[in-house]
Amino acid sequence: MTFSDTLSLSTKGFSDIIDITSKVTSLLERSGIREGILTVFCRGSTGAVTTIEYESGAVSDLKKAIERIAPSNIPYEHDKRWGDGNGFSHVRAALMKPSVTVPVIGGRLSLGTWQQVVFIDFDNRSRNRELIVQITGE
Repeated sequence: MTFSDTLSLSTKGFSDIIDITSKVTSLLERSGIREGILTVFCRGSTGAVTTIEYESGAVSDLKKAIERIAPSNIPYEHDKRWGDGNGFSHVRAALMKPSVTVPVIGGRLSLGTWQQVVFIDFDNRSRNRELIVQITGE
């Protein structure tokens, strides 16, 4: 069986990290699937979905690490072509990836004790985002 739905988010951009675990868990419960996999996919080229410990120190550390890896204040070829100033956001999203897949066992997400599912918006402005949640199993 496959269950699909969407989540809509309003974001601030600039590495806005949003804990979506409870929203994803609600969709899993609605699906009725007890054993399988759950995938969350960002429809958009400047966002990413991953798992982290959603705690202020870890969130701050991740934002700083991302800034060191793909700085927002250097020239990007994308910006030369489009002039929108968000070349850094595309690089960050490509490195972090647009989706995460989590095993479902006994009707629950198989996350670690301190692990949450998060969406990260790397764009240089606020946006309305759509995430696709697809759950496959029985």
